[in-house]
Amino acid sequence: MALTPVEIKHMTPGRGLFGYKAGATDRLLAEIAASFEDVWRERADLADRVEQLETDLVRYRELESLLRTTLVSAERASADMKEQARREGDLIVGEARAEARALQREALRENERLVIETRRLRAQLTAALASVAEEPEASAAPEREAEAEPEPEAEPQARRGEEPERWTDTWHDLGGETPRAADAA
Repeated sequence: MALTPVEIKHMTPGRGLFGYKAGATDRLLAEIAASFEDVWRERADLADRVEQLETDLVRYRELESLLRTTLVSAERASADMKEQARREGDLIVGEARAEARALQREALRENERLVIETRRLRAQLTAALASVAEEPEASAAPEREAEAEPEPEAEPQARRGEEPERWTDTWHDLGGETPRAADAA
């Protein structure tokens, strides 16, 4: 049976001839000792429990600190990754735009070159058509002269009049001198 401090204060051992009665005092002291042992054990158990709770509290606080640090680091890493992805995206878009501008400039240069080439070819074609249109007039003039002055060898002259002209044009196109120019020299 556990005794409270109030009960202990109000207990009075029986008195005998030479003081307190020994039997009653011994029982009272045994009860007090047992009660004190119980309280001492409870106190030790509670002290152990407090120590365990304080250890758990320190561990939980460290865990909370670690989780906070991890969360802050994860947030920072996430923000850094987002920023890096944005920068890489901007770089890729910039490179794509630069490449598009280069391709556009190249296409414009090629278009300009083709327009110039087309104009040159049109000019050559116009000149060739003009020379073809002038050729019948030029070939008609020698025929008129041949009709006006008959030569003794009409057939060979006509052959000479037609063939050398064609032969001269072909020879001249290939870069050679005409036989008439060679005779004059």
